[in-house]
Amino acid sequence: MRADAKRNRDHLLAVARPAVAEQGIDVSMRDVARRADVGLATLLRHFPTREALMEALLHESFEELTARADGLAASRAPADALVAWVGECVAWTTEYRGVTVLMAAAIDDPDSALHASCVTLRAAGAGLLVRAQEAGDARRDIDGEDLFALIAMLAWAGDQPALASRAGHLLDVVTRSLLADRDILRGTA
Repeated sequence: MRADAKRNRDHLLAVARPAVAEQGIDVSMRDVARRADVGLATLLRHFPTREALMEALLHESFEELTARADGLAASRAPADALVAWVGECVAWTTEYRGVTVLMAAAIDDPDSALHASCVTLRAAGAGLLVRAQEAGDARRDIDGEDLFALIAMLAWAGDQPALASRAGHLLDVVTRSLLADRDILRGTA
């Protein structure tokens, strides 16, 4: 990519980030172009679809969350690593209202711009879950797909104004239910 094209792309992403944070995933592409002080055609040349724009915005975060799973696995007990990572994923989803809708659709759509990143993220969580299951710390009747769905459900609840005040409590309830021994979370095991 030419240097000027990269600068333009980086500028568009820098402008899109707060626009998506304010308006969620349904942000108008025209609004992003207007805020960037470029024509819609310029934005579409770099990001032909809203999903392509979202993938560019989210790719780095997906990589960070995937690396975070590895770091937690190396530094914490299996149950603690799983619970911490689930909490971090749910917290991250609040940055972009509605992102879990895109992620849930993309995970089953190999043609989606977000598919590969979502599959990698789900695999990272599944690895933490399997590690906790092998240690006897997590329920054995769930898998990585269930974990991904639970994170999406918690993120959705956090997006709902009527439920947002309950989001922390719901996260605690769900993470406790993941564990085979509920005392592990309380620190009394």
